[in-house]
Amino acid sequence: MRVPVFHVNAFAPQPFAGNPAAVCPLNGWLDDQMLRKVAAENNLSATAFFVPQENHYQLRWFTPRCEIRLCGHATLASAYVLLNLLEPGLKAVRFETRSSAILTVHKDDALFSMNFPAMFPKPCTNVPDDFFQALGHGPLPAEVLEANDTYIAVYEAESAIRSLRPNFARLERLHPYAVAVTAPGEQIDFVSRYFAPSYGVPEDPVTGSVHCALAPYWAGRLGKERLRALQVSDRGGELWCDVAGNRIVLKGLAVLTLQGSLQL
Repeated sequence: MRVPVFHVNAFAPQPFAGNPAAVCPLNGWLDDQMLRKVAAENNLSATAFFVPQENHYQLRWFTPRCEIRLCGHATLASAYVLLNLLEPGLKAVRFETRSSAILTVHKDDALFSMNFPAMFPKPCTNVPDDFFQALGHGPLPAEVLEANDTYIAVYEAESAIRSLRPNFARLERLHPYAVAVTAPGEQIDFVSRYFAPSYGVPEDPVTGSVHCALAPYWAGRLGKERLRALQVSDRGGELWCDVAGNRIVLKGLAVLTLQGSLQL
């Protein structure tokens, strides 16, 4: 059988930037082992699969190693494929997920707006012994928070985030936790990077889901509900974040880079 596959760069206006996700539309679900194999074959940080229902789509995400509970960039990429290519007459799409309930995405010209649950980081009261060694040499973070199986190290300067050279072998031993690092931006509200080597993603280029926690933190610290964020990986990506109570709207651009099919 052949499975359609699209590669979409999320949170970027052009190729060679943002976070590339694979999107595979299906008529019905393959078994989980096959879904994981397809994701491993794509070898990107996430592959999204969706199946049509009466008035929505069921959506799941896999890294090359496993299924994940929430993925922002692959949701944006899925919406791009549906609203730009498969059903261009629609302006919004509703996704039913297994762990994150209902997610809706609206298209406004070239910008996609994703309505996600907000997460509120709390101080980490049990920082692992080798956590700071895992972050590599350099300044220590001002504080360590945690949210949704993610340690969040908060630094005082953007330069510390950009110069960070973590020890991925040590980070992998923090499983099931991933690690985000963040700081106030020099020309933007805040910057970040995200590492999840135990999930097959040493450094994720742009991570929508972690901004469900980062944006509420920075909204409280900066005293503003609308923020502009930059993930300063090598590829880089920009997000606009609107915090509204227990929901957050993540906005970004996307571009199609590949379209074809995978022979199973």
